[in-house]
Amino acid sequence: MSSLPVLVLNSGSSSIKFSVYEAGDGARTRLFEGAVDGIGTDLGKFWIKDASGKKLVDETPALPTRAVAFKLVSDALHSGHFPVPAAIGHRMVCGGPTVLENQIITPALIDEMESYTAFAPLHTPIAVYIMRESLRLFPGVPNFVCLDSYFHRTMPEVVTHMPIPSEYATMGVRRFGAHGISYESIVHQLQPNVPEKLIVAHLGNGASISAIRNGKCLDTSMGLTPTGGIISGTRTGDIDPGVLLFILRKIAETAESATDAADQLEVVASKKAGLLGVSELSNDMRDLRDAIKEGNAKARLAVDKFVWTIQKWIGSFFVELGGLDMLVFTGGIGENDIVSRAEICAGLGALGIKNDSARNNVRGEATISAGDSAVTVRVIPPAEDLIIVNHVVRLLGN
Repeated sequence: MSSLPVLVLNSGSSSIKFSVYEAGDGARTRLFEGAVDGIGTDLGKFWIKDASGKKLVDETPALPTRAVAFKLVSDALHSGHFPVPAAIGHRMVCGGPTVLENQIITPALIDEMESYTAFAPLHTPIAVYIMRESLRLFPGVPNFVCLDSYFHRTMPEVVTHMPIPSEYATMGVRRFGAHGISYESIVHQLQPNVPEKLIVAHLGNGASISAIRNGKCLDTSMGLTPTGGIISGTRTGDIDPGVLLFILRKIAETAESATDAADQLEVVASKKAGLLGVSELSNDMRDLRDAIKEGNAKARLAVDKFVWTIQKWIGSFFVELGGLDMLVFTGGIGENDIVSRAEICAGLGALGIKNDSARNNVRGEATISAGDSAVTVRVIPPAEDLIIVNHVVRLLGN
């Protein structure tokens, strides 16, 4: 049996997740997984677990920069306790309008993707940094980029084209979507019985929803950047552009330059808004649920807006699909927040959705719809690393 260790690197705005899979001879066995969380803080976490779940590393280091964070990962992977990767797969939210396919990484490709940082400003900088470091630290090992936007490439032009002057559209401004690898993993797990009309809600600190017909993306809530769509932990979601113009003008009164004003607006829209902005408390749904129990009205409003926005998107996708066979919840909130799922389903009775409270009283994979529900409702954890490994193996074969 040939060995093919594949390293997966999945970077977020403040975290780096990684795993090592054995992918030789068709195998897909996870050997190790780990993460560094809390980049940019003094309250970082660094852990590694083996296939049985045993903690091999469990530390709380200061993580002031992404360089410090990735050095921890690199040093561990070079320690001799883990197999040397034969290939490396990197998650990337969006490579820009000229990078639409998963492919091998070169220095020129990294430069090209970096030129479109504005399309995913919270994620692209750390992703391209890790790609460059990976090429340097693992010489001779092929690296591949796996795009979230790849799954959304089947959306029709009426969905992707923005209602803006053509001069900006020709710059690549369009709907790209995000969380595509998560959605692809749900479709993969539903094989061979993928419903014709499927809606998947990826709900976490970043949240989005996709309408999927016969396993292919028809529409998705996020737009050019992950800031659009549903209200998220710290992001506005869709909002009247006039609101952003109003805020921009206020910022411009004291900003040092136009670039400075734009940067400050980006912080407001992407890091200070959403659940955090409405609640003035936290971007973590667990904190908000605790606060609601104590009678916190702002926390209640934030969660109500989250639920209401999701219901609106599901309703619009129901119409777009011409009905619905299955609704799937995934992501950290989707998998673990029993109350959020119940509240969302409670407002979808007009679509034939009925939640079973006993079935819903679980965390992790389950069918939570009532027996007489016209729509099957399921909870399925994503398997993003597995999908990245599959793409890496496919691209190696090519």
